[in-house]
Amino acid sequence: MITLEARNITKSYASHTALDDVSIEVPEKSIFGLLGPNGAGKTTLIRIINMIAVKDVGEIWLNGKPMQPSDAAHIGYLPEERGLYKKMKVGEQAVYLARLKGMSHHDAKTKLRWWFEKFEIGGWWNKKVEDLSKGMQQKIQFIVTVLHDPRLLIFDEPFSGFDPINVNLLKTEILRLREEGATVIFSTHNMASVEEICDRITLINQSKNILSGDIHQIKQSFKTHTYQIRYQAPRNLLLPANKFEVVNDMKKGDYQEAQIKILTNDTANVLLQQVMQQAEILGFNELLPSLNDIFISEVGNNNGL
Repeated sequence: MITLEARNITKSYASHTALDDVSIEVPEKSIFGLLGPNGAGKTTLIRIINMIAVKDVGEIWLNGKPMQPSDAAHIGYLPEERGLYKKMKVGEQAVYLARLKGMSHHDAKTKLRWWFEKFEIGGWWNKKVEDLSKGMQQKIQFIVTVLHDPRLLIFDEPFSGFDPINVNLLKTEILRLREEGATVIFSTHNMASVEEICDRITLINQSKNILSGDIHQIKQSFKTHTYQIRYQAPRNLLLPANKFEVVNDMKKGDYQEAQIKILTNDTANVLLQQVMQQAEILGFNELLPSLNDIFISEVGNNNGL
């Protein structure tokens, strides 16, 4: 099991501050989303965790202890910049990279054959890397990243270059790895994927941490008490204007659909009682903001937009 903490990390390059007092806490067996616009500092933090870059200030703790160089053996890192040798054969290169992680030639080849069959790429073993598409190359790098069973996995834009089918393939594998005990950090611009598989997130903007927490709790904290109601009635809903704001109310085939915001401290039951007096309710649900909406709002507010 892996628990990772980055405490008050600051990193500057010449006149540019890449990270300014950033902290994150990644619980064991969780999938943690590291989010932010381009240039926010996400990749810098990932490189510091991987001991590729050196922090100016702060600490990285792993399982309650300061991180040591030997801990890098327990990390699987898939960088955004892909780095396969184009002239080498796929199988030969995958074995070579697995050996660098401490695996024997026999174990590496055995596990690679299993993964190649699982991803239906067995016929690629003797092809040169340069003959593969970007998405195919990323499949190889994903396999090499997870091959040595690291307890901490770090993926930087893992879905870049993949079609929807292969994105779902990787999502399934990431969820499986989490269930088998791995802790996962991944950075992505794909907000739908974050909502689908992440447990917690941190949003970095302009080198600072501006939002952190459990995804469900974050969405609850940004809710606007707006509900969507599908109903049948001879006319549009008439609700007290001092209690409810009807955002829209329109005909949808053989029923009406309205979005209604509660303006007071009343519960959703009060709204339902009002509607039931006028209509037959066919459907009712609360409209929570998407993570993409929250991302745009918080980055915009932080940038003064």
